[in-house]
Amino acid sequence: MRVYVPLTLPGLAEAHRSGHLGSGPFTAYAVTPALREWYLSDDIEELEYAALGRAALASLRLLAEDPGAARRRVVVAVDVPDGTAQGDPDRGLDPAALGQVRVAGSVPLAKAAAVHVDSSDAEADVAAAAGALAAADGGDDDARFVVDGAEDHELLWYATQEVPNLVGPGD
Repeated sequence: MRVYVPLTLPGLAEAHRSGHLGSGPFTAYAVTPALREWYLSDDIEELEYAALGRAALASLRLLAEDPGAARRRVVVAVDVPDGTAQGDPDRGLDPAALGQVRVAGSVPLAKAAAVHVDSSDAEADVAAAAGALAAADGGDDDARFVVDGAEDHELLWYATQEVPNLVGPGD
């Protein structure tokens, strides 16, 4: 099963140093039955893109919690054995949990298929979106518009061999 792990650049640097994503059960996003039902699509590429988008929003939430992190969303796509990632059946079609899964244990970064990261051109919009998240969650339509502005930026695709260049020297 392909899962999409939301991170920040410091989180990616830590995964690069340790060689692993997560240190126990951690949250990721995947094509779940609830996500399929919500998006009403049978196109696996479209559904995987939706799961990637959900992970990008989770990465934005991580950025809102870490004001020192570079304002670039990071998502690592990694294949895990079936059964390793489980959705929460109690959350059903809760829009906040669509595609969300818990991965049972750490996953070697070497198993990653790709890393998706915002370009530096997106930093201003991502910073504004991270700052507006709380208000958007509270129902502020103007803040929701700002948060949606980050989604206008496509995450760039990087091969796993490029992680050292993304996290910088010494990481």
